[in-house]
Formats: sequence, C-alpha cells, structure tokens
Amino acid sequence: MAKIAILYCKQIKDHSCIACAKCYKGMAEKNGEFARYKDEDIELVAMTDCGGCPGLTVPRVKLLKETTTNIGRPMEVVHLGTCVKAAMETAACPLVYDDLKVTLEKKFGVQVVLGTHSY
Repeated sequence: MAKIAILYCKQIKDHSCIACAKCYKGMAEKNGEFARYKDEDIELVAMTDCGGCPGLTVPRVKLLKETTTNIGRPMEVVHLGTCVKAAMETAACPLVYDDLKVTLEKKFGVQVVLGTHSY
C-alpha cells in the first residue's frame, strides 16, 4: 500500500481547483501521477499546503514527517500537487523541483513526485 502525503500550493489552492477535488478524484480513478499505483492501494495519510512562499517546503515536510510518524501513519511518498506544478511553471513559484526532490528524499527518506491528477 502506498502511504502518501500531498502538498498543495498555498497561494493558488481554491483558485484553480476547489477543495482539492481533482486530487481526490485522481486518487480514486488512479489517473495522472496516481496511475503509478494502479496495482496497489493508496492511503492518503496527510494533505497540507507547501508552507508558502518563499519556499518553506522543507520545514513543512519535516513537521509532516514527524506528525505522520508520531500518529502511526508514516508517509512514504510526497506528491507535490498539480497546483504546485502549475505554480512552478506559470506563477513564479520559488521551488526548483529537481533540487527540492533531492533535498526531501535525502533528508526525510521519502519518494517525491511532481503532480497529482491529470488536468
């Protein structure tokens, strides 16, 4: 079972997608980046914002890792929401995916995936 956490963009959540409805649908239908789990169950262990600009994602993931571990539901994979991907591409988001992926995977031992649902 894939135990995932989703980080959404604090700035554009509920502007481009209301209530993360597309993420929930993508998980249920296993589309977009959730297609990688087609042969296994998905457990959403947490969902929160990225920490906000200018790039507070690392401390947010640290807190998320500690919290999910302490409540007995440790995350294994962090998905940066499709809204984060859109912010990186069009809204001057300060996150650099390749750098962030390496940092989070090394520091917290989790897999990092850019994107959630398909558009």
